[in-house]
Amino acid sequence: MKKINVHEAVGSVICHDITQIIPGKVKDAAFKKGHIVREEDIPVLLSLGKEHLYVWEKKEGMLHENEAAERLKNLSAGKGLCFSETKEGKINFIAEADGLLKVDKELLLELNSMGEIILSTLHNNMPVKKGQKVAGTKIIPLVIEEEKIKKAEEIINKKIIEVLPYRAKKVAIVTTGSEVYSGRIKDSFGPVIKRKVEEFNCQVIGQVIVPDNLEVIKKAIKEWISKGAEMIICTGGMSVDPDDLTPTAIKSIGGELVSYGAPILPGSMFLLAYEKELPILGLPGCVMYNERTVFDLVLPRLLAGEKLTNYDIAAYGHGGLCMECDPCRFPNCSFGKGV
Repeated sequence: MKKINVHEAVGSVICHDITQIIPGKVKDAAFKKGHIVREEDIPVLLSLGKEHLYVWEKKEGMLHENEAAERLKNLSAGKGLCFSETKEGKINFIAEADGLLKVDKELLLELNSMGEIILSTLHNNMPVKKGQKVAGTKIIPLVIEEEKIKKAEEIINKKIIEVLPYRAKKVAIVTTGSEVYSGRIKDSFGPVIKRKVEEFNCQVIGQVIVPDNLEVIKKAIKEWISKGAEMIICTGGMSVDPDDLTPTAIKSIGGELVSYGAPILPGSMFLLAYEKELPILGLPGCVMYNERTVFDLVLPRLLAGEKLTNYDIAAYGHGGLCMECDPCRFPNCSFGKGV
C-alpha cells in the first residue's frame, strides 16, 4: 500500500477500515477496507481528520478482492443464478427462479481447501425460491496473487453451483383401498397430494379410487399413462401386509424399479419406479398426516428433471430423519440435508 493526499484519492482503494466516532451516538466504520474513494467522500474523510490515506498500490500479478471475487463467480456459478453487486470483495449468488439448488460438494471442498478463497453455499438439493440468496464468494485478504486464482481456474473444470428450474408436470393419482373404494371411509390422500404438487404449479389431471385388486390397480396405472400423465402417484396399499398390493402392481407393469423402501423417516415404505422416463411413486400413509416426509424430499428433484437412482435414495440415510419440529421450518432445517 502507499500513502497519498486525500484530495488525490478518488478512484483509489482504501486498505483499512476508517472509524467514525460521534460521542454517545456512533462508533462504526464510516469507510470499510476495500472501499473505492469517490469525489463525495473527500469532505467526509477530511471531517474525520484524514488528510492522507493508505491505499492499495496495484502491482503486477496481484488482484484486488473485487476483481478476484468476479473471477471466482465466473468460475463457480452455473445456470439459474443472478448476482449482487460486488461489495467489500463479496458477491452473493441469488436464485433467478424457484428451483432446486445443486452443489458439487467435492469441487466445493477442493476450492475451499486452496486457502484464501471461500465459496459458501446452502445445502445441495435444497428447494429455493426466486430471489433467495444461495451462496457467496470472496477472498480472505484484500489482495491475492493472481496465480492462485489461475490455479483455481485450472483445477475447477465445471460449475460448482446452479439452480435447476422446476418443470410442471401433469399428475395422476391412483388410490387403493377397498375401505375407500366402498365409501366406508373418505379419501384423505388426494387433497394432500393435490396441495403439495400445486405448490410447484403441477396440474392434477385426475384421481381414481380402486379396490385391493392387482389387475385393477395395474389397469388404472396404465390408463393414466395412456391419457398423458407425466407422473403417477399411488396411495394406499403400501405396507407389507399380504392384501396391500400397490407395490406388486407397480413392479409388475414392466417398468424399472428404483427402490422399494427408503432410509427416510417419515416415509420408509416409499417406492419409486419408472415407466421409461415417467416416474411412478408409491407413497406410504405418513404422507397423509405428517407435515414433511419422503415426498417433500423427492418431489422437487423429480420436477427439476433428475432421474433418481437407488444410490440417490440410499444417500438420504444421512439426514433422512425428520425432527418433526413444531412449528415446522422445512426446508430450513436438517431434514434431507445430508445428501
